[in-house]
This record gives sequence, structure tokens and C-alpha cells, in this order.
Amino acid sequence: MRLDKWLWAARFYKTRSLAAEAVDGGKVHLNGQRSKPGKEVRIGSRLTISKDGLEWQIEVAVLPTQRRPAAEARDFYIETDESRRNRELASEALRAARLATPLQTATKPSKRDRRLIHRFKQDRQ
Repeated sequence: MRLDKWLWAARFYKTRSLAAEAVDGGKVHLNGQRSKPGKEVRIGSRLTISKDGLEWQIEVAVLPTQRRPAAEARDFYIETDESRRNRELASEALRAARLATPLQTATKPSKRDRRLIHRFKQDRQ
């Protein structure tokens, strides 16, 4: 089965073209090496997938004939324990960073907001 088709069927990417772009862009490694979207994937092949700042290290367990629901697609691969731990830590760090940064407003500060910002900055000095 083609690598891009397997990534699409296992629901790592929404479309085959997105999966092919990721493979061409070096975001997916097959058995530790960069490959092309048409490379054949076999049961037992090891994949490293980098997506959205997270990294999966998985082993192919099933070669599906068609795309299945997400609950069934999780059975297509076996993720290493180390990969799962690293991914959870990274996602927790991203979540904490998101909470720590202030919300950006779409408009410039109002006169009242500018005064509050000015007072805040003056108090810090």
C-alpha cells in the first residue's frame, strides 16, 4: 500500500494530497529515512510522523483496504510508549504556553485601555 494512502486511511491527514505534501516535505520518515508518497508500506514498517509540533513513532499493524472511522483507524498502528509519553508532555507544554499568553484583540486599545496599560507600566518601574 502507498505511504500517502496509508497515512490518509489511518487518519493522520484529512486528504491524500495533504499526506503526500507531508511526505514530500520530510515530515514523515519510513524506517528512519525520508521517502516518497508512492513508497510501499508493509506490516511492521516503522514511521515517524511530525505534525503540529508533535511527533508520533509508530509501527504499521494493518494495511486497510479503505478509510475507516477514527476509532477503527487507531487499530491500524501501534504507537511506542516513549512516543506517547513525549507527545503528552509536548501537548501539555503547548497547552500551558497557550494559557500563559494573553489574548490578542482584533482592535487597538481604547482610551481607557491605554490609560490602564500606561498606569500598569508606570507601576512596574
